[in-house]
Amino acid sequence: MDFIGKRKIWYLLSLLVIIPGLFSLAVQGFNFGIDFVGGNLLQVKFQDETTIEEVRAALEIVDLQDSAIQPSEDNTFIIKTSVLDEAQQKDVVSTLEKEIGSLEILRSEKVGPTIGKELRRAGILSLSIAIPLMIVYITIRFEFKFALAGIIALIHDILVTLGIFSIFQFEIDSTFIPAVLTIFGYSINDTIVIFDRIRENLKAQKSRKQELIPLINQSIKQNLTRSINTTISTLFVLLALFFFGGETTRLFALAIIIGISAGAYSSIFIASPLWYEMKKSEAHL
Repeated sequence: MDFIGKRKIWYLLSLLVIIPGLFSLAVQGFNFGIDFVGGNLLQVKFQDETTIEEVRAALEIVDLQDSAIQPSEDNTFIIKTSVLDEAQQKDVVSTLEKEIGSLEILRSEKVGPTIGKELRRAGILSLSIAIPLMIVYITIRFEFKFALAGIIALIHDILVTLGIFSIFQFEIDSTFIPAVLTIFGYSINDTIVIFDRIRENLKAQKSRKQELIPLINQSIKQNLTRSINTTISTLFVLLALFFFGGETTRLFALAIIIGISAGAYSSIFIASPLWYEMKKSEAHL
């Protein structure tokens, strides 16, 4: 496959996802969960052994099935819901008692969006530190053009993830920020491996003259099996987590599934072609 020769097709495919995502972000934004917009927190202890599925089924009756449910010891559950008035809170408690059994209320309070603000601040700070350090590291190990192409590919992966979450209005909860940071760290790895192969082949170019496009295509092909196998093996774990891990980990797994899929695509079809564009502009190839 001529990865570099068909680079405009790869750019177009990415734009077909990123542009609608950016439009959705501008028009409808995100569907923020309780950690970002505030709500109610209810900590209850059931007398009988209870599962998350039973609690969620009971909450579905009062149209709160999307609430965050965190199990603890001794049949204790922390339930985070949207903002409820006093009558609605009583309705929730009575429904839980009716559907599951007698319970003890350990805590009932309203929570603000403080956790979400702190997570956003920490996430932005982490990326603000990570991006310059990545640029410095890749520049020292390779060259600045590799660093710039790699960072643009990372931004591509983040924009794809954010855009899909906005388009389909998947809920943004407290696990989303760690998921984005995980994508950022995971995605660069495969890109660096391909860059390393390009660098090694460039060194070998000294003994035998070779055009840049065939060299980059050869470098990508040499790592293609590794990239595919790594991504698929990771997706197996994430898909298992998504389908069988429960509601509390489902959105976290979904974000990473989207992110590493976009990362595998960008490592092969975006990062190296971008580096070629910069190199071509420099050398007038």
